[in-house]
Amino acid sequence: MRQIFLDTETTGLEPHLGHRIIEIACVEMKNRCLTGRHLHHYLNPDREISVGALEIHGISNEFLEDKPRFAQIAGEFMEFIAGAELIIHNAPFDIGFLDMELARLDLPATQKVCASVRDTLKMARELHPGKRNNLDALCERYQISNAHRTLHGALLDAELLADVYLAMTRGQESLVMDMTTPLSKAMAEARQTGGAAGARPPLIVRRADAEERKAHAAVLAHIREESGGVCLFLDAEAAPEAEHADQA
Repeated sequence: MRQIFLDTETTGLEPHLGHRIIEIACVEMKNRCLTGRHLHHYLNPDREISVGALEIHGISNEFLEDKPRFAQIAGEFMEFIAGAELIIHNAPFDIGFLDMELARLDLPATQKVCASVRDTLKMARELHPGKRNNLDALCERYQISNAHRTLHGALLDAELLADVYLAMTRGQESLVMDMTTPLSKAMAEARQTGGAAGARPPLIVRRADAEERKAHAAVLAHIREESGGVCLFLDAEAAPEAEHADQA
């Protein structure tokens, strides 16, 4: 799966009031591994940056005077995100600005170019209701260092978001067996020998004792709490009970 972590900085908060994108960054990930590919541009907005926005990102109009306009990088941007899943923190904000920029050029809206859009702010609110879920708070919660982040910057924030997303979605994936991994040589030989000659050694079953079952239940309860109420092991255990109840 190809995923793009995207962030922007802008002249203000309202694209419908004429505010523009002044920085855009996209960081590529494939199969949960960063590829090292990214797209990053500062952009001349042809308008003044609001005082409030300047305090957030520190990007001045003077710095942007010799930078390209969005129209000059629009094709490169659309090619970079084509067919990928976009992952954005507070996606409606960035998508609103991107679609306004694209509309000025009579180009298709963002979601007609990419495969889908995932909002990590929405994900975080579902996982951690009632808590602060901005990027700094999530970095602290998942122990991701952001000490070098004194001001907002699109490229740095996109890179931090990739780390946060991996931490947010790590959950149970490490517990799922990779069925594509080949059997060890010893296991393969034992299986072949047992199947051919019937000499397979007896299977030894060691039952968990009461203390081990209690510890196992505690781990599953922790997984369910951390994953927002989802635990495949508990769901699998509950399924036969529910089926039996339906048949009774």
